[in-house]
Amino acid sequence: MNLTAYDKYKDLGVAWFGALPLHWEVKRNKNIFYEVSQLSKSGEETLLTVSHITGVTLRSEKNVNMFFAETMEGYKICKKGDLIINTMWAWMGALGTSKYYGICSPAYNVYRNVKGVDYNPEYFEYLFRIPNSIMEMTRYSKGIVSSRLRLYPKDFFQILSPVPPIQEQNSIAVYLNKKSTAIDRKISLLEVKISHYKELSRKLINNIVRKGLQKDIPLKESGIECIGKIPEHWIVERLKALGDIETSSVNKKIEGDEVLVRLVNYTDVYGNANKEIWNDENYMVVSANKLQQQYKKLKKGDVLFTPSSETIEDIGVSAVVMEDLKNTLYSYHILRLKFKKEIHLNFKKYLFNNDFVQEYFSKSATGTTRKILGLNTFYNLTIVFPPSQEEQIKIASYLDTKTQMIDKITMNIARQIEGLKELRKSLINDVATGKLKVTGT
Repeated sequence: MNLTAYDKYKDLGVAWFGALPLHWEVKRNKNIFYEVSQLSKSGEETLLTVSHITGVTLRSEKNVNMFFAETMEGYKICKKGDLIINTMWAWMGALGTSKYYGICSPAYNVYRNVKGVDYNPEYFEYLFRIPNSIMEMTRYSKGIVSSRLRLYPKDFFQILSPVPPIQEQNSIAVYLNKKSTAIDRKISLLEVKISHYKELSRKLINNIVRKGLQKDIPLKESGIECIGKIPEHWIVERLKALGDIETSSVNKKIEGDEVLVRLVNYTDVYGNANKEIWNDENYMVVSANKLQQQYKKLKKGDVLFTPSSETIEDIGVSAVVMEDLKNTLYSYHILRLKFKKEIHLNFKKYLFNNDFVQEYFSKSATGTTRKILGLNTFYNLTIVFPPSQEEQIKIASYLDTKTQMIDKITMNIARQIEGLKELRKSLINDVATGKLKVTGT
């Protein structure tokens, strides 16, 4: 199957799909679909869900039991080929055509094709999930802000959509299925490569922060089960010997009688890929009183921790303040380790961001809906490190060089992935809206 341009086009002035092949029809959605409101009498049918990422999918029994303790009688019946739209999230593209028979939430709208209208559900799946179509649905949605927008049936029905002859819908669906599958396969292989390189970086860090760079040197037991033996001259200490953990009372508000400052927040630490905090004008602007300005200002060498998380797997993430921050404090959502013992700046990134520290925090976290680490947990963290800053510098420099090389490789692969995603998006848009014609078999 190949692509070529159509012979003749027409432009009806509809911005979201533009010029169409001359023989394609344009219909309001009310002439393609009608709303279905048939309700389940038992609630025992397979539960379907819809998202902007996956479209319509089956919800597992485990999830059903978790989120829906009550009976699902009154949920809407959905048939194979029905268009399902999450009314509240249509502006994000949470919609799709169903490949299954089942039931869905009353918060969703279910639409079925009008008899006699050319309709291939796979074609309309591609058509309605392209960015311009989603923007059109957003334009017709009602509400003040995006999180409160709703696409009601009467508004959905007013949208104009292109309707190719059924043979072309079928050809478009077959072609896009084939090409999308091929592109997705390439993306999956590249994502596996990224995972491989990230694992390589993780293992490298774990090995070096436990053994150092020197080979064939005497070892001793660290007394820490997950670390095992370490170089004989290395130090084993609890974090409380390195410095003091400090909280903060600075919140995200602006009070009239306080001075404006910048604020390093939870996400500035948690989502920090290189584990470094620098001066940045993009930090949130809030206000602080005189005591907060005096005692919560961030200094070079401070280490910031995230003491809470929704899961135990990613709690206790840290980042190092790499320079004195101008008029910048830290949020009450994070903790600061203020050092009283000299540890090299770059080495701190690896001292606290490794599997051994993460395992300790994961095992120590408490809480149900949100996991929390107390101050004593931080103080009792046992770490190992070389006593001389010279060795710390060598280790940090070595890991910087190696991890940066790996990061460059993964960034290049990530760019390839984004390129493939853009290719798929462009291909779907051009074929589904008739900019390009599918030819051959």
